[in-house]
Amino acid sequence: MKDDINFDPVEGVSVAVVPDENAATEEGKQGWQVYLLNHNAFPLHNVIISSNGYGTRDNGEVVRTSTLRHVLMEVEPQSATPIEPIDPDLFHLNNQYWVSYYHGPQIFDKKYIFVPDSIVPANLIHIALLNREGVLHS
Repeated sequence: MKDDINFDPVEGVSVAVVPDENAATEEGKQGWQVYLLNHNAFPLHNVIISSNGYGTRDNGEVVRTSTLRHVLMEVEPQSATPIEPIDPDLFHLNNQYWVSYYHGPQIFDKKYIFVPDSIVPANLIHIALLNREGVLHS
């Protein structure tokens, strides 16, 4: 049955992590917001995003965060939609965003994994859809 499914590559969809004062979790700490970006000329329908973090501590202890799921009925073309705030204390983990959506009758999915310590000021670039700087994963 899996052989009957056509898995076309995901194009024009990305995930960005952006500094955001409104997403701060505590006083004096930089807040960050995760966005789904649709660079395509068509909307994305029935979008499901599953997010989690995983990795190990310095002492070898395995760490896994809760899995969060988000549903967006439609993401407009050429738009950025906020997914969730993310705590900077999790940046030392792999932060995974598994995005699934429909375009017409075809389903698409892709995992976007921000590897440990990749969400840092040195990796900030200008993101045109947001007109802000952030870390972009395409």
